[in-house]
Amino acid sequence: MPLEIVTVGCLSDNYAYLANDPATGATMVVDVPEAAPILNALAEREWHASHILITHHHDDHIAGVRALAAATGARVIGAAADAHRLPHLDEAVAPGDTIRIGMFEGRVIDVSGHTVGHVAYHFPDAGAVFTADSLMALGCGRVFEGTPAMMWDSLSRLAALPPETLVYSGHEYAQSNARFALTIEPDNPALISRANAIAEARNAGRPTVPTTLSHELATNPFLRANLPGVKELIGMPGASDAEAFAEIRGRKDRF
Repeated sequence: MPLEIVTVGCLSDNYAYLANDPATGATMVVDVPEAAPILNALAEREWHASHILITHHHDDHIAGVRALAAATGARVIGAAADAHRLPHLDEAVAPGDTIRIGMFEGRVIDVSGHTVGHVAYHFPDAGAVFTADSLMALGCGRVFEGTPAMMWDSLSRLAALPPETLVYSGHEYAQSNARFALTIEPDNPALISRANAIAEARNAGRPTVPTTLSHELATNPFLRANLPGVKELIGMPGASDAEAFAEIRGRKDRF
């Protein structure tokens, strides 16, 4: 049976995720911006949280961890490199480590850049990766603690996953990201179509996540910084991939 994943809206534009293994009843929660909506979503489905996975230390991803752990007894997992600024961890993990939720095995991926110590969780048998504020729908997180080169390396690791992988990111930013992406590739037909679909989804109140990695590779300017055509469009035909990414990230920061 597949891993059943539910998107839970939190705060103003955050997402948390519940992922339930029907075979064992194990349920993980990825990031906890606030506890109440997650507890409500668990109760509606009669699921019991067994694990909490933390991606990074920003308050809008961890503010509800202590309350949720206290209410459920869930085991809290997060990056060893970030443990000094995370809620108490029952298990500290490092890039390359594996974790098990029921019958599903996940791999920890270093996605530093937005913060140093940010991790993503890839569950290959579920075809899912939880990326929080690294790779987002049509975007990526601001580079607060790392460097653009570090962020490019992190995105490149995610880009190498199977293209059918579903990407579960941490915020509802797709509509504004689409407007920016069109300033980079205004004639990209896949991007134009996707921007229209995102507008339709948001007008109907539907989330724009998850997305597929193949859609990101076709439309997300931050993943496309290595393409000669994109480098031409931003006036940097001889730039390295990391330099082109840094230019696109800088433009987004000023957008």
